[in-house]
Amino acid sequence: MALLTDTKARSVKPGGAPLAHGGVTGLALHPSPSTKGQGKWVLRYVSPVTKKRRNAGLGSYPDVSLAEVARQARFMREQIAHGKDPLEIKANESAKPRIPSLDEAAKTLHKELAPGWKNSKHAKQWINTLTEYAFPLIGSIPLDQIQPRHIADVLRPIWLEKAETAGRVKQRLHAVMAWGWAHGFCLSNPVDVVGHLLPIQPGKTARTQHQPAMPWVLIPTFMAEHLSPSFDVSRQVLAFLILTAARSGEVRHMTWSEVDFKTKLWTVPAERMKARQIHRVPLSKQAVALLRHQEGQHKTLVFPSVRDRTPLSDMTLTALLRREEAVSDVPGRKATAHGFRSSFRDWCSEKGYARDLAERSLAHAVQNKVEAAYHRTDLLEQRRPMMQAWADFIAPSTAAPINLK
Repeated sequence: MALLTDTKARSVKPGGAPLAHGGVTGLALHPSPSTKGQGKWVLRYVSPVTKKRRNAGLGSYPDVSLAEVARQARFMREQIAHGKDPLEIKANESAKPRIPSLDEAAKTLHKELAPGWKNSKHAKQWINTLTEYAFPLIGSIPLDQIQPRHIADVLRPIWLEKAETAGRVKQRLHAVMAWGWAHGFCLSNPVDVVGHLLPIQPGKTARTQHQPAMPWVLIPTFMAEHLSPSFDVSRQVLAFLILTAARSGEVRHMTWSEVDFKTKLWTVPAERMKARQIHRVPLSKQAVALLRHQEGQHKTLVFPSVRDRTPLSDMTLTALLRREEAVSDVPGRKATAHGFRSSFRDWCSEKGYARDLAERSLAHAVQNKVEAAYHRTDLLEQRRPMMQAWADFIAPSTAAPINLK
């Protein structure tokens, strides 16, 4: 069969018979009913799925050239040869939610947030910084395809010379990607790790002095050697604090009304939380065993002081850790009660747990108001296996997690 030429196609008369393309079986040009030299490309085939004849439209001539339509039709013929129906594939792809590009997501988020901003100037600056610095480079990339290197490409030109502006751009990109994550358009936030691809900014080389934290690899030994004696409430408080990664005050003032043994859950009331929000803590088998050991000690308090039957003071744990440090011959054991939260956070990072799981376990408030708006769950059930893994690491014996003889 002779190939259809442009000369013949441009001469096709309105309402005429279809002209076979000649290069692909079933492909033909169906002339326009009213205009000379125009028509629609149609590929006729038998569906390998339904065994019925189907007509697939491939665009209009001359917008779609002879060469281009042949390329499309050959690809569809390959799909048919592999037992697939091209029109069904197209329908399934159309049914999938479209992933927005970065600029589309940013504009949508900006539109959602703008009514809540009192300062109209800030609202304009928010989108203008992204329009100037981010959109030209990565604005057209779908959210699910954006990698840390893309974010770094945006920030690198201004990272050192315009550090303040770079910080704002980074913060706003983080908000956009968090919005995308919350809506299921991407599986992570690449802005979280972009710092590893950028140089240290001037003035930020000095690290904040945090409370001393014991290296996480030493904690199992510390737990086994120093937190096993029974009937020492200060050791039990510290062991429970480490198992739950909770703050000292949250544990020392803990009451039995906050514990649900059936669901293995400890609910800390908002008034005792730093962020003034209720915090739910999934209890590992080891944590439950420790609490069972404390039953009957006091009607209200889980960890009452021995003498006054009141909540322990913070200095009780400080004194305990100082005593253990003084007698320890293992380097690197210096720590504060609060420092064990940092040890837990480091363990989470080393073991590859998601940032959100670790941060929610520590009850850290989301500082970014934009990001906080989309954090509406505490991920309790996702945190359970992580907290059990932490307990299994630091107190591995499931029969007797902590020696409570």
